Amino acid sequence: MYGISLRGFHVFGTLSCVGVLLVGAAVMALSRKEESADELERERRNYLVKTGRIIDATVIDISDLSPEETGRPMGMQLILYKYEISGVVYEASQEVTLLKHLVNIYDCRLGFPASVRYDPHQPTNSVIIAESWSGLRDTATSIPLRPIRRVARPATR
Repeated sequence: MYGISLRGFHVFGTLSCVGVLLVGAAVMALSRKEESADELERERRNYLVKTGRIIDATVIDISDLSPEETGRPMGMQLILYKYEISGVVYEASQEVTLLKHLVNIYDCRLGFPASVRYDPHQPTNSVIIAESWSGLRDTATSIPLRPIRRVARPATR
């Protein structure tokens, strides 16, 4: 015979396939772009908008920190809010610096009700505003009230 058994071909083929797979995995791992903190935060907000439960909250404060205070070129803007789930009160803040085009923190009414989307498996994970959703309200009621229309009654004599 030729000196090479069929088993040798199987071993060589298997090792070749494993090698190709390892090289492919290494190329994918090295070429994969690492997501920035801003991209991860955007994904978190989108996840909560899609899957989060909505609960009432209260805006308790805003904070506008300068670039000198934060070490960031744009500074930092925060909305602080609180909400209650199953008797536990959570106080949270959301950085809205990159959402300036959607919200002006100086227009937020402190002490007013708002809505929060939170992860039911991790209630501390919440948002009050995202690119496609806002829990901030302009009025103290969640449903805008229509003006009462007065109907003129016919005069009776």
